[in-house]
Amino acid sequence: MYKDINESEELLNGLKTKLAVLPAGVKAIVCPPFISLALAHKLLEGSPIALGAQNMYPEDEGAFTSEVSPKMLKSVGCQYVILGHSERRQYFKETDEFINKKVKKALACGLIPIICVGETLAEREGNITDQVVTAQVKGCLKDVSAADVEKSIIAYEPVWAIGTGKVATPQQAQDVHRLIRGLIAQLYGSVTADKVVIQYGGSVKPENAKELLHQPDIDGALVGGACLKADSFTAIVLAAV
Repeated sequence: MYKDINESEELLNGLKTKLAVLPAGVKAIVCPPFISLALAHKLLEGSPIALGAQNMYPEDEGAFTSEVSPKMLKSVGCQYVILGHSERRQYFKETDEFINKKVKKALACGLIPIICVGETLAEREGNITDQVVTAQVKGCLKDVSAADVEKSIIAYEPVWAIGTGKVATPQQAQDVHRLIRGLIAQLYGSVTADKVVIQYGGSVKPENAKELLHQPDIDGALVGGACLKADSFTAIVLAAV
């Protein structure tokens, strides 16, 4: 929940200039607040930067005051949507079951879900990271087909490393990414596991991006605070080369 409409315009113009051409094989997606989505779509026209939203409600329309539907997101040019972010789970009590409804609805409406999973500090210190992440992945992907999983993005974001300045070591991040890819292979087969994009999120910065992004099972980054300045977000995008 950062950037009003004017601040969003300034940031988007900066990114459009700095990322006018993306390196081969690299994708960049921005997910502004709802109020800036229409503006972002207009500003990013002709740019290689794709557009996503930070959340959605799993219905096309109805008496769900203040919620935003996938149909609305599509109408303002969104291709992606973040689902199940740890803050949605923590503050708004979203469950894997509810996130699963959103995932299936997003896919049915032609949006690519960025599905967030990750453990709290207490869960990591209790040595149950693998169990927690496994349950979240299974719950969020319940009854989702292999073809739809291949289109989806899974974002591993350890809750203890979000906005805290703490960051999982490259090896800690890689270990969980390998677990997730192995789980997808068990559930859907190795072809799907190889195709699915798994991102790391949690205090990703220009200083640590390259080492994280070059781990064998880390395919990208879900960037938080460092995306609020065009220079730092651009540096992270370019670190993927």
